[in-house]
Amino acid sequence: MKRILQTSLLVGFIVLTTATFSFAQFSAGGNAGFPFFHFGCLVIGGLIIVSLKNKYEKLYLSEAIGSFALFTILVALFTAPVADALKAMLS
Repeated sequence: MKRILQTSLLVGFIVLTTATFSFAQFSAGGNAGFPFFHFGCLVIGGLIIVSLKNKYEKLYLSEAIGSFALFTILVALFTAPVADALKAMLS
């Protein structure tokens, strides 16, 4: 039961984080500049982390959530709106 609950919490976090990423990218860039490749990378990465959590019982929930959060930040850094904002801040 504990394993199912932890997997459900992890999937919920992944869905909410991916939805937040999608909303932020859509509101920043509009429909024409939506990064579908980055969105796909987040979905595939989330599926991989969930499968690793199911396969390895000693993987803590906090480790899985933390790794996906860092992965989301890394993917978001390489999108066009964030790159443009960083260019504007530096120049």
